Amino acid sequence: MREEKKYLVSEAAAYLGKSNYVFLAGFDRLTVADVAVLRKRLREKGAEYHVVKNSLLRLAMREKSLPEFADEALSGATAIVVGGDDPSAIAKVLHEFSRDKEREDRLSMKSGALDGRLLSAKDMIELSKLPTLSELRARLLSLMEAAAKNFLFVCNAVPQGFLRVLVAHAEKSQ
Repeated sequence: MREEKKYLVSEAAAYLGKSNYVFLAGFDRLTVADVAVLRKRLREKGAEYHVVKNSLLRLAMREKSLPEFADEALSGATAIVVGGDDPSAIAKVLHEFSRDKEREDRLSMKSGALDGRLLSAKDMIELSKLPTLSELRARLLSLMEAAAKNFLFVCNAVPQGFLRVLVAHAEKSQ
């Protein structure tokens, strides 16, 4: 393998090592302005968008011991999306961008891999419908807060009841 090709494969492998997922997108109908908007939205979520040659991506995935994508996923112009802590938020950005009225059907979600498991385009859409990591954390926090409030309410019920009895008895005595 030529030195340039080795460098490009190692660069693609470095991209793949940035997260526990990789999403493949077809971008052949995107304009430069569209790509700039998409990159900005992904950057806000901590993700990166890179155009990688399919054969180099295949070699980099072998180097990283990742599952191989089907041939149809690695055909045509392919971009990879990696990075960020929340794969569902990234999938949501890609799905919303692909359904945007201004850019209708210019970006296609091809395939993906998450924690060593291959995802189809349909799986990626389902992943985008899941709540984001921050939403899940907020839900968990509110459940924990509600449980703590209910526990305090139950703990305070006995002394409050006893106090009411004492107050009623004092009022009756006067």
